Amino acid sequence: MAGHSKWANIQHRKGRQDAARSKLFSKLSKEITVAAKMGDPDPEKNPRLRLAVKEAKASSVPKDVIERAIKKSQAGEGDDYEEIRYEGYGPNGVAIIVEAMTDNRNRTASNVRSTFSKNGGNLGETGSVGFMFDRKGEVVYPASVGDADTVMMAAIEAGAEDVESSEDGHVIYCADTDLNDVATALEAELGESDSTKLVWKPTTTTEMDLENMQKLMKLLDALEDDDDVQRVTANFEASDEVMEQL
Repeated sequence: MAGHSKWANIQHRKGRQDAARSKLFSKLSKEITVAAKMGDPDPEKNPRLRLAVKEAKASSVPKDVIERAIKKSQAGEGDDYEEIRYEGYGPNGVAIIVEAMTDNRNRTASNVRSTFSKNGGNLGETGSVGFMFDRKGEVVYPASVGDADTVMMAAIEAGAEDVESSEDGHVIYCADTDLNDVATALEAELGESDSTKLVWKPTTTTEMDLENMQKLMKLLDALEDDDDVQRVTANFEASDEVMEQL
C-alpha cells in the first residue's frame, strides 16, 4: 500500500510538471505570435521575435511549435492581444510585478485582483511598486563557459552593464534597449546562452522568513497559473536555510 501511495505521489507530481510545461509552452508561443505580428516574421529582422524564439528554445519548446506560432501571426491570430502590467503587494509587503497578455482586459484584471486578495496580497495602482525595479536585459550562461574574469571581459566588450558570477553560472545585465545587440555579441564570444530575456531587476529587496515565503510561493504559483499571465517578478530575498525548507 505504501508503495502504491508513493507511486500515486510521483504520478501526481509528474502530472503537475507536464501541466506546467504545457502552460509554459503556450505562454512562450503566445509571445512569439504577438512578436511576429508586431514586426517581421523573420527572427533575424525582428529583435523581439528573435528573443522570444531564443527563450522558447532555451525552455525546450519544439521547433514545430515555434514555427506554428509564427504562422499564426500571418493568419491574423494575435491581433487582439494587448500587454498589460499589474503591480501589487504580497505577504510581508513584497513588491510584485505581473506581466499579462490578454484579449479581454476585464477578465484578466478581475482574475489577477482576485488571486492577490485570496492569497494574502493586494493589487495596487500602476506605478505603486514599479519604482523598486529597473527594466534590464538579462543573459544567463552556465559556469562551464569560463571563469568570472573571462565572462566579465566578454560582457564589457559586448556593452553590458554588470555581471554576477557564482558557482551556478553567470548572469549578465544590460540596458533593456541593448539586449539584442549585447546578446548577439556575447553569442559570438561565448556561444549560445542558457537564457536571454527582458526582466524587472529589483533595486531593493524584502527579507522573508519561512512562513511568509510559503504564503508568497502560493500567491506566485496562483498568478503564474493564470493563462493570461506571461511573467511574475517579486523582490523577495530568503536565506538558503529558508529556501531548503521550502
